[in-house]
Amino acid sequence: MNTKPVQTSPKLCYLVEGMDCADCASKIEALVNKTPGAANPRVAFATQILELNLDESVTSRDKLEAKIRSLGYKPKLQMASLQDEGIAAHKNQDGHGHDHSETNADHALENKGWYATRQGRLVLVTGALLGLAYLFGLVEPSLARWGYVAATLIGVWPLTRKAWASVLVGNPFGINLLVTLAAAGALLINQAPEAAVVVFLFAVGELLEGVAAGRARAGIKALSSLAPKTAILVHGEHTHEVKASSLKVGQTVQVQPGGRVPADGTILTGNSALDDSPVTGESVPVNKGPGDSVYAGSINTDGVLRVRVDKDPQDNTIARILHMVEETQESKAPTARFIDRFSWYYTPGVLLVAALVAVVPPLFFGAGWHEWLYKGLALLLIGCPCALVLSVPAAITSAISAGARRGLLIKGGAVLETLGSVKTVAFDKTGTLTLGKPKVTDVVGLEVSESELLSLSAAVERGSSHPLAKAILDKASEAKVQIPESTDGQAVKGKAATARVAGKTLAVGSPKYAAELKPLDAKISAQVADLEGQGKTVVVLMNPPKPLGLIAIRDQPRPDAKEALARLKDLGVQGVMLTGDNARAGRAIADPLGLDVKAELMPEDKLKLIGELKASGKVAMVGDGINDAPALAQADVGIAMGGGTEVALETADAALLRDKVAGVSDLVQLSRSTMRVIGQNIVFALGLKLVFLVTTLLGITGLWPAILADTGATALVTANSLRLLRSGK
Repeated sequence: MNTKPVQTSPKLCYLVEGMDCADCASKIEALVNKTPGAANPRVAFATQILELNLDESVTSRDKLEAKIRSLGYKPKLQMASLQDEGIAAHKNQDGHGHDHSETNADHALENKGWYATRQGRLVLVTGALLGLAYLFGLVEPSLARWGYVAATLIGVWPLTRKAWASVLVGNPFGINLLVTLAAAGALLINQAPEAAVVVFLFAVGELLEGVAAGRARAGIKALSSLAPKTAILVHGEHTHEVKASSLKVGQTVQVQPGGRVPADGTILTGNSALDDSPVTGESVPVNKGPGDSVYAGSINTDGVLRVRVDKDPQDNTIARILHMVEETQESKAPTARFIDRFSWYYTPGVLLVAALVAVVPPLFFGAGWHEWLYKGLALLLIGCPCALVLSVPAAITSAISAGARRGLLIKGGAVLETLGSVKTVAFDKTGTLTLGKPKVTDVVGLEVSESELLSLSAAVERGSSHPLAKAILDKASEAKVQIPESTDGQAVKGKAATARVAGKTLAVGSPKYAAELKPLDAKISAQVADLEGQGKTVVVLMNPPKPLGLIAIRDQPRPDAKEALARLKDLGVQGVMLTGDNARAGRAIADPLGLDVKAELMPEDKLKLIGELKASGKVAMVGDGINDAPALAQADVGIAMGGGTEVALETADAALLRDKVAGVSDLVQLSRSTMRVIGQNIVFALGLKLVFLVTTLLGITGLWPAILADTGATALVTANSLRLLRSGK
């Protein structure tokens, strides 16, 4: 076991060139776990990122990097924690350290042509030697043999190093070992031309895999450049330009027409149409004004805006998308975990079968050693599990990248796989199936005037982010009533809001809550029933337990809700509405949408219902509020609407940045498409191997067709997975 560093150990972030497959990531993770002083590795092959904590008093940074290089990868430091800045600065002054001041600049290697990468150079060199050896063979066959041997040795050396490094981290039975043994065996039985072709084709296969992985990353990596590098900071009556990365929560920035929003925030002044397509994929600019949220990277089309910064630049929407894609390797799909376990036993099995094929016929049946050794070596190559291991992560990475381009954020492969098998989707009402912008329709004074009712209710609800509270505050502002000061504001969970106003503790809550305190008289109950019958939500202002007045509020369904729910039904997925609102108001929204409704639910009731629904199949929950967080966590998949609260977004497994109900059916369809592609990939990978296994044993094919089959399967699997990227356009 490695020595765990103390909590204050600096956090390092590396870009690891060449780490572009699941197998690569698992090797590096195993290496870090075996390194004394290293802890908490987070490896994401999707973005070639390695993060870890390192106690340099136990293992130096240079030693760790040397170990990673011994595996055949090139680590490049991107970021050290602030705790480490002093050390880093000192090292840089001495000329022995790393310059990590330009974090994003190091991503330049993403823009390298294939020919400029280490693998690309290896393919070019071994290919050139192979071509020269062939030409020499036309003149002098003995010279040709040495050319093939040179091409084999140069090509197989990196694989041998990787195979040995894998042995050191406890993973001896890898792809590199199989190819190394096959190439060495071919040289020993005087099949140098085939050995050279095998090594060259394997190098080409790895290059294709790297190029494909780069393509899958490209669309997401481009997001990191969407947020502008500078921002116009408002300072009193003046403005000046600063680095966007230096912005702090609470500061105000100005966004000019045609400029990009530098940080996630809220509009304070100004109105404009914002093009959110770079972030959410929403093609139509959205009109926004004071109080509306904006994303970093969105384009301001026409008006001057002043925006309050709500998120640290390192925690904005773009950064979250990138982080989710990086984390796809951490949350493996069940299919991926099965294939990982299968490969662990499969590769040693291939070695054993190949050895038996090479040895048993000559020893026990008098067959020729050369022929059966040759067939055994071919089986080693047929057994390379490259395409099989790649079949799941390539599809998952492509799908999550495609989803992110459409404003569908998915936290990992396990979530993506589960979405396709969901049988029921439970929807919250306010802000999820509805626009979340309810308006006050009726103000009914009982013991106070209408203006006083609005004034006191607004005082109680001041500071609340609940959509119903916002509707009351908006109505009070519209009516220009004076809102008195309030103190000791509290929420009675799922029932009411209370505050002290003018020396009295007042409450704004549901009629059900008011009736719990004291039964409502018949006249008030009739008024409540009448308003609720019109599909309105009624709240009661109380000087507990005495009702002072009624306020009726109504929200509208989202324009796309009906069509989106019909699409879900076509996919065989049932919908149900779970709401804390009264049954009449719930039915007023649910009935036109063709939904069942469960109303007047407390957060714990939603939790219980989710548990009951799970008895008949997997359940997804869609919500946007704090009271939805427990249900989001309880469901098999929790989906947060993008405009929802921080708690909902953090608790959820997926998020809809476009704030459209259609995103739910898009998630289900994307999941099902991905699982189809994964199934096809596994058939391609195993089918080709089966064909060449038979033809090799029959003596029809040999070494280089075997490795060509493996390379071909890898190319097929990769190309098939990349089809999923088209769904992100």
